[in-house]
Amino acid sequence: MSINIQQVQSFRARTGLPMMACKKALEETDGDEEKALEILRKRGETKAADRAERSVKNGVIACYIHSNKKVAAVVKLLCETDFVARNAEFQALAYEIAMHVTATNPQFIKPEEAPADFVAKEKEIALAQIKTEGKSADLADKIVIGKLKKIVEERALLTQPFIKDPTKTIGQLIQDLIAKIGENIQVGEIKRMEV
Repeated sequence: MSINIQQVQSFRARTGLPMMACKKALEETDGDEEKALEILRKRGETKAADRAERSVKNGVIACYIHSNKKVAAVVKLLCETDFVARNAEFQALAYEIAMHVTATNPQFIKPEEAPADFVAKEKEIALAQIKTEGKSADLADKIVIGKLKKIVEERALLTQPFIKDPTKTIGQLIQDLIAKIGENIQVGEIKRMEV
């Protein structure tokens, strides 16, 4: 059975795991999400997702100022313990995320945090574009949903491709470090300033 991208994205949203891990697990189980989740648990790949439930009370604030001194970003990266907050890899990740925020100017951290007025405005724009293209009404809804999803993912920090390695998203970088150090890590706040 061939697995389509919508199945993989749905399963990824549910598990928080990388796309390829989700795709492989779904292919092995012919699209059965419950069996795929069981396979991933046996492999230990859900550890990072399980850690997401733990509270984060420690962390660091990282700042990046561009060489032109006209744009900067501050990122609050949270973790469970002060031991991890002092870890060089954790601090480097916070700095890399601050540099990424400076370059890409994300509007919010997670796609689900997109403000309702932002989504409504983008939906209105997408509908206007579809009308000018002369698409049928039944296709319009599907096109609008696709366009909205793409726009929200482009503006959300965790779903943006990392500027230094576009094969990974910021969310995947965080998941990789969670898997490595064994603690929950979350982006608490981001702030970008420009002159």
